[in-house]
Amino acid sequence: MAREREREREDRDNTFVDKLVHINRVAKVVKGGRRFGFAALVVVGDQKGRVGFGHGKAREVPEAIRKATEAAKRALIRVPLREGRTLHHDVHGHHGAGKVILRAAPAGTGIIAGGPMRAVFETLGMQDVVAKSFGSSNPYNMVRATFDALKNQDSPRLVAARRSLKVSQLQSRRRVDDAEATD
Repeated sequence: MAREREREREDRDNTFVDKLVHINRVAKVVKGGRRFGFAALVVVGDQKGRVGFGHGKAREVPEAIRKATEAAKRALIRVPLREGRTLHHDVHGHHGAGKVILRAAPAGTGIIAGGPMRAVFETLGMQDVVAKSFGSSNPYNMVRATFDALKNQDSPRLVAARRSLKVSQLQSRRRVDDAEATD
């Protein structure tokens, strides 16, 4: 019984892709020299719409990465994707001095984003997005700002439920608005 649960947990863990975003080395000066420690920032996702990030600290790099990966797996969020490849709508996010703008993109655009944001989109499974970061270029702030933006992403199904409409009514309004904008 316990072995089956452990095997299921391993199978679930094997479906995740993790990317190391940043490693920071810090030194503590003590009598007799310096003691080095490492902090790792890792992004984990299943490439099907779930993604999370984690931060881990340890004396050795592999241990810091392992701790960060475990923290990321515990903090997964689900992001609704349009056609499994891009965002439903443009969205802003911020954390501290870091600000990001994420824009939906047509098929074939690819991931146009800076380093830490690119890692988030690749592990999320997003294929087409245009992103721009402003303010802080600190990887921690950029990743947290990106997650803030992704948490504000709504699918048409959620919006329709909130407005007590059918998804088809919502989509038809969108097409009418798009046609008026091009005229």
